[in-house]
Amino acid sequence: MNIHEYQAKTLLRRFGMPIPEGRVVRSPDEAVSAARAMAVPLVVVKAQIHAGGRGAGHFAHDPAGKGGVRLARTPDEVEQAAGAMLDHTLVTRQTGPAGRVVRRLYIEAGCDIGRELYLSLLVDRATGRIVIVASQDGGMAIEDVAEATPERILKDSIDPSVGLADYQARNLAARLDLHGRSIRAFTAVLRAAYDAFVALDASVVEINPLVVTPAGGLLALDAKMSFDDNALFRHPELEELRDENEEDPREREAARHGLAYVGLDGTIGCMVNGAGLAMATMDIIKMEGEEPANFLDVGGGATQERVAAAFRIVLSDRKVRGILVNIFGGIMRCDIIAEAIIAASHETGLHVPLVVRLAGTNVELGQDILSKSGLRIIPADDLADAARKIVAAVREEGAA
Repeated sequence: MNIHEYQAKTLLRRFGMPIPEGRVVRSPDEAVSAARAMAVPLVVVKAQIHAGGRGAGHFAHDPAGKGGVRLARTPDEVEQAAGAMLDHTLVTRQTGPAGRVVRRLYIEAGCDIGRELYLSLLVDRATGRIVIVASQDGGMAIEDVAEATPERILKDSIDPSVGLADYQARNLAARLDLHGRSIRAFTAVLRAAYDAFVALDASVVEINPLVVTPAGGLLALDAKMSFDDNALFRHPELEELRDENEEDPREREAARHGLAYVGLDGTIGCMVNGAGLAMATMDIIKMEGEEPANFLDVGGGATQERVAAAFRIVLSDRKVRGILVNIFGGIMRCDIIAEAIIAASHETGLHVPLVVRLAGTNVELGQDILSKSGLRIIPADDLADAARKIVAAVREEGAA
């Protein structure tokens, strides 16, 4: 689960992260009031969406105009910036061409900037440890830095049996060319980020830029946090921070039915049980020359209701031109799945080619049920056969 910048800053401040003063607003009038209340010579007006690259982005109604992060020195400038952003679509490199509608802004006090650093914590799946990633090239897309100058990306993993050690923070500060007061400040910042990461079951904590002020202090000018969905039951207060306007409605509907769904850019919808099998199904579709439209894991105990929901979600994607169902019946019997597929096909008014590959418990019975359904269902013997058949069916439909 992702949250907005202002929400991440509120959480991190509780753990001791140095954060500039700021207020969230939802109208130009509120923006002006917030700026006046802060009584500072410079404020930053920031669009709040779940995507990075806001400053370098553009608004769909004004492609040649300014992005989603603007400086303002007077109430009129604040009002103009807020009016140009609110209720308009911001397009960044992370939103894709569709962009995101800006529904709230964050008005933050400006500060003097000496240097900009990058700092993040994330989970390294290879080692099973939290890893610190840092760079002297803050304020930039870290992906670009890693591609152009990988030697400027610093990493250090944290031993889970010990936790973050002070010497790690000091060593990393020295490698970032920090001195004196800035080393102590960096140690405090890293400690705050780590404590928040562990306490809140985060998957990412990112500060970019982490600013070094001329006086040697540090400030988190931007903050991003993501959380492990599987741990949210321990943090009901985090669940309340969810902004459904920022989420794919298909993914929201899938979560409501206990389905794991991620929309992609292809044309062949996939419905599979098991994450590994789902990934293999997507791979073999690509090997046959087409692209999957989604990742969809219905789980090991899919019911008729869940299968029907899966069909509805897949078909809600207008790019889908065919569906491949790939089910291994272990706990889940193939005859039950076959009946659910038939019911879901009737319920959704299935209008695209459907290839079904079943294996496992009661597979013969399941195949028999499908063959007698009277529906336009193409059976497959194995995964390779299923991929070939759905790709051929989709291309035949396209030619027709």
